[in-house]
Amino acid sequence: MKILLAASEVAPFARTGGLGDALEGMPPALAARGHEVSVVMPCYRGLATDPRLSPRPTGVRLTVPVGDRRWQAEILEGKAPNGSQVFLVRQDELFGREGFYGESGHDYPDNAQRFIFFSKAVVELARRVLPPPDIVHVHDWHTALVPVLVKHARRPFRTVLTIHDLAFQGNFWGIDFGLTNLPGELFSARGLEFFGNVNLLKGGILFADAITTVSERYAREIMTAEGGCGLDAVIRENSAKLSGILSGADYAEWNPETDAHLSQSYSAADLSGKAVCRAALLAALGLDANPRGPVYAVVSRLTERKGIDLLLPLLDRLLAHDVRLVVLGQGETAYEREFSIASRRHRGRFAYRDAFDTPLSHLIEAGADLSLIPSQFEPGGLTAMHSLKYGTLPVARATGGLHQIVQDYDPTTETGTGFLFYDYTPAALWDAIMRATAYHADAPRWQKIVRRAMAADFSWNRAVVAYEEVYARALRSNT
Repeated sequence: MKILLAASEVAPFARTGGLGDALEGMPPALAARGHEVSVVMPCYRGLATDPRLSPRPTGVRLTVPVGDRRWQAEILEGKAPNGSQVFLVRQDELFGREGFYGESGHDYPDNAQRFIFFSKAVVELARRVLPPPDIVHVHDWHTALVPVLVKHARRPFRTVLTIHDLAFQGNFWGIDFGLTNLPGELFSARGLEFFGNVNLLKGGILFADAITTVSERYAREIMTAEGGCGLDAVIRENSAKLSGILSGADYAEWNPETDAHLSQSYSAADLSGKAVCRAALLAALGLDANPRGPVYAVVSRLTERKGIDLLLPLLDRLLAHDVRLVVLGQGETAYEREFSIASRRHRGRFAYRDAFDTPLSHLIEAGADLSLIPSQFEPGGLTAMHSLKYGTLPVARATGGLHQIVQDYDPTTETGTGFLFYDYTPAALWDAIMRATAYHADAPRWQKIVRRAMAADFSWNRAVVAYEEVYARALRSNT
């Protein structure tokens, strides 16, 4: 099959979370299965000269109407470090900015215009490619208008929409519907209208030939009132074309046996390097060496959805013990402030870093003993996959993809790869932390759990087989 993947993020060039990681790992895995795969993304500031891509002009220039204005765009072509072909849609007025979606904690006010433009440019690019792609696979709200545009113009390719996080929907003022240049009847309950606003993700759900989301459990959760973020009825009506496919981890990037960011590599057969990484992590962050208890880690966006409000009340109680805690992440100002204050209160035991740092994130995964993932909602759970590979056992709430990724440790059967809790309360999180801490004190048992965790396989090679089935179903669709 010929497949064009379209997204607002592709790691390592643009990443704020799991979306960018997915668009880094999926293309080479599909190509390894014999498919012809390309990726298209916006040309953000600096990408036109990024040596990792070495982009060059294709000679293709687009004129894209967005409302009353006609925007000019240039298509550049480059090759990612993993060998994937990457197209860049260059329009510097819209995308040559400091941020991807906003600055200083505020979204850009013209995000509707920016990503309606990008979606239209994706369709135009697909139309000009010869032969045209069989599948245009779009991701999240930023490209969810593509299926609507394809169906309206009767383009000769099928569309697949992947929802990485339903909470982000591209919900804008109703007046922004005019930017789509689509007929007025599509601003309706059977189109993009959503309580008087225009909802781009809703349009994608209605018009895509197939829909996927990033875990089987999350596919069920988004059809409920609790997890559907207002779109549960729309998703239930379209559930026949919905599949839950657990995303993969990029083990070329995240593998303790080959990770160049680590001071010493290690494997399940020889865990000695993990102790070296533990010492290196504590030294790098100025924490006291050789704690009797575990090193806990949080690598996450600092938002309520990530369960940070469960962890904050437990900080003093946790750090009263001879343990270490490392938090890496940015997010809501109140959470950042609380962690910053706590790190000063518990010098030597707690370190907080608010700047995303790729080498540090790898060192944390390698050097920590336990990864705290107390999410309220977690569509996929990529952090848990990384933690398992590095033998850093997750303490996670059983929600979304986490429930599928982490198997709760059972001492009677000697099975499991981590520690789950179910109730969304600080008490439930604390119980799981204490359970994990108690087993950490039993070194022989702990090493058995670690080795079992490191053997878990969440590679993209497994995931893309399921995507192939979705693509085949979309090609058979008569809609």
